[in-house]
Amino acid sequence: MLQYSVHPAPRFIRTHLNRLLPSWSLPVLSVVVVLQLCQFAFLERTVETEIYKNEFRQQFLEFGSQVVAQLGTMGYLADMFDPRTGFPMASPPGQVQLSDVKVVGATLGYTIDRSGQCAAIVHPIWGKAVYPSTIVSSARADVVEEVVARVAATSTYLTIQPEAGSSDPTIEGQSFPDIKPI
Repeated sequence: MLQYSVHPAPRFIRTHLNRLLPSWSLPVLSVVVVLQLCQFAFLERTVETEIYKNEFRQQFLEFGSQVVAQLGTMGYLADMFDPRTGFPMASPPGQVQLSDVKVVGATLGYTIDRSGQCAAIVHPIWGKAVYPSTIVSSARADVVEEVVARVAATSTYLTIQPEAGSSDPTIEGQSFPDIKPI
């Protein structure tokens, strides 16, 4: 399962834009937080966790590249940050890496667990079994929301599961207003 939510750019990104995306001439106005449900928490580095991380990274790249491409054709700047390195995928890298875990903490307010070798998000339903990733854009959040929803709706490998009669998604009957499963 993959969930997304669209937010205004957090202060860290706005403050450090030239060090994150030095080639950008426009501000980051919105971020897409992408969360994938994992079979287990990625608190330790093992061969098995690295294999799963690579699979989740590839799924994010497939999804995110469609979002970035559509925003680009609309004249907006957009890029994905590589969850492995913290650097942008298409733009020249800056001097600062972006932590997907910290972006999730800043935008969704989820607790961050720093036990183990890696920091982990504590999702309200999934616990620590989450793989986070981030897309940024110069487009307003409402524009990005439309593009992401369009990509999700036409995806052949993801399924949209909105709650009946509402735009809020559900996971096993529980609603999260800012996160949409795709």
